[in-house]
Amino acid sequence: MQDVHHAQVFFSGRVQGVGFRYAALQVAKEFEVAGWVKNLADGRVHLEVEGPVDQVNAYLAAVEERMHGYVRKVDRSERARRPQFAGFSIQ
Repeated sequence: MQDVHHAQVFFSGRVQGVGFRYAALQVAKEFEVAGWVKNLADGRVHLEVEGPVDQVNAYLAAVEERMHGYVRKVDRSERARRPQFAGFSIQ
């Protein structure tokens, strides 16, 4: 099985209670990506996404654009790995 591009992203700011997870789920339908998104107890949103590198980058750019004004900081780490997700979900 071929490796995919994986990104782990933490969004800070006013990112809970504003439809962030739902927006991330809806935007994922427009790209060839898989993963999940969830709220963290410390007020951040944690997003894991994988797919072709161009799709992952375009997806994350679209999420940031959609949630512009709510996101203050983005911490992102990326690497290639074996696929681990099927579909996209809210956790």
